Amino acid sequence: MLVIDGLGGLPDAKTGKTELETAHTPYLDQLAKKGICGLTDPVSPGVTPGSGPGHLALFGYDPLRFTIGRGVLEALGIGFELTKNDVAARGNFCTVDSKRLITDRRAGRITTDKCIELCTLLAQIKLQGVKTFVLPVKEHRFSLVIRGKDLHDEISDTDPQKTGVIPYQAKHTKATARHTADIINNFIKQASEILAGHHPANMIMFRGFSKLPDIPSMSEIYKLTPAAIAVYPMYKGLAKLVGMEVFSTDGSIQEELKILADCYDKHDFFYVHVKQADSAGEDGDFKRKVKVIEQVDSALPQLLNLKPEVIIVTGDHSTPALLKGHSWHPVPLLLYSQWCRPDTTQEFSESACISGGLGRIQATDIMPLAMANALKLIKFGA
Repeated sequence: MLVIDGLGGLPDAKTGKTELETAHTPYLDQLAKKGICGLTDPVSPGVTPGSGPGHLALFGYDPLRFTIGRGVLEALGIGFELTKNDVAARGNFCTVDSKRLITDRRAGRITTDKCIELCTLLAQIKLQGVKTFVLPVKEHRFSLVIRGKDLHDEISDTDPQKTGVIPYQAKHTKATARHTADIINNFIKQASEILAGHHPANMIMFRGFSKLPDIPSMSEIYKLTPAAIAVYPMYKGLAKLVGMEVFSTDGSIQEELKILADCYDKHDFFYVHVKQADSAGEDGDFKRKVKVIEQVDSALPQLLNLKPEVIIVTGDHSTPALLKGHSWHPVPLLLYSQWCRPDTTQEFSESACISGGLGRIQATDIMPLAMANALKLIKFGA
């Protein structure tokens, strides 16, 4: 399962083509001709998904039933061992002006080294009755974990996900979480004082307050030995949560596929994640997103040489550069196997996938289709 994060796009006003349609993708097009294509809704038509729900659906979990906060995924992704009583949150260093209005939600994407430096400063914050862990993740991202008694995760985000406004206060959504929200706001107040002179990373925001969920593993559900190859911590955390063995890399798609080849005989399901398309989309960089898709395509022979029984290519959601963020648009989907019934699709693109043989399906249907095409499902009923 090759997941090009944020794959789906919208047409450029000048060319009428999306990022995927603009990209030169001979190998993906070749797979599309031999396989079967369609569109997929990560959650439901019209719903804009986060990365967590989008990926859960790809792995076959109903994202409306299994809700996993981003905070847990970030902490697990960097190898932090959460306990059941911990509350975790995903943090962003951001930039605010003299009126405390957000001018950059990602603080200019500061370096990871700078993130580590600032997290060391924030780790000095003391809060009564709880222990805090401030964990650098990557660039402007960090993880906050608070540990203590009677902590609850029913807390709203402080990240408004837009500029020109003041970061929100943490608010409890259930009365039992009032004390936890007060703790978070106390931490934010102290952090803002510490960071005041550290432009552009002079403020913090939080998303995805969460605790460890109870979720069955992919091995239990599918009787597989799954593995994940990913660069960004959140996706490694999600893979770990559903029972995958995680192979880390800081490299390119070529490096990811080299790791795939090296451990290919040890697992029977692989999830390979490519983040950079989503980052380019969120930055509004149409050309860079096109380039990332082309880089993935050029590396595809490394994957094809392994002769997998089933190949799935899709995204966890759409991130059109025109919108600079996730969107509700269905995501292109390609399935290739010896046993699929090919359609008339001639290329891998949004416009071609609209008329593909898979139609428009829920992302939760992808894993059963993959299992069927690998001849791993028995007949239902007599």
